[in-house]
Amino acid sequence: MEPEQNRRSQIPRAMLYALVFALPLFMISGCGDKKEPATEQNAQGSSESFTFFELGKNSRFTDSVRKDLNRQLGNDAIAKRSLLDLEINYYGFLQDYFPALQALNTQLNPPTRARVDHNILKLMYRYARKKNLPFDYVELIFSNYTQLPLLFKINFKEDETNVVQTLKTKYGEPRLIDWKNKNGQSMYWQKNNDVLVVSLVPDQFGNPEYQIRIFFVNNIQALLEKEKTEKEKQELRREKSVKRAF
Repeated sequence: MEPEQNRRSQIPRAMLYALVFALPLFMISGCGDKKEPATEQNAQGSSESFTFFELGKNSRFTDSVRKDLNRQLGNDAIAKRSLLDLEINYYGFLQDYFPALQALNTQLNPPTRARVDHNILKLMYRYARKKNLPFDYVELIFSNYTQLPLLFKINFKEDETNVVQTLKTKYGEPRLIDWKNKNGQSMYWQKNNDVLVVSLVPDQFGNPEYQIRIFFVNNIQALLEKEKTEKEKQELRREKSVKRAF
């Protein structure tokens, strides 16, 4: 048990993380050992989706947003046009438990094609602990077409500030997944087509790491539809060019 002084010193930090994860999923049916929550009466608020630092499904990325994130999470690394892989925990997890998400992932990363880079913006943060936050790694991915979020990733080693309890207080008891053939567990919430998954993932030495994933499903679908339209336009332009050539 921690000394009384240490417990008192952590109270302001716990309040801060409660604000960070005022986090608001598409009823994804899947197979596996999913357990229904006992109750959701403790869920608070009726926000449209999940949020992280007040960024949710309808938040658009701007220079001002980037400055705010740098102030709160530290300096970022940025990547444009890159892979967008939705898989989590281990290869086949989405197929086992979230087949609808796996269907989206297959569209994003067709198995018979070479690498597919998408028109996205990826922000990566590795120094959040220097800002007195418990996160070891944060990755925020936005569509370059709409500037809307697609996928948020948050990793941390220990739940020293009760992040999971904060989520339960906000959204109620989650559904549970005991992994097949793996020593791990996940919990998830669903709200308005978006999915929030918290997993306790063993590393190569068997030490667990918390991994949070927020899937903004409608925004991912919109990205795929836009890319399909752009591809069709490009193919039409090529056909016209060939006709002009001959």
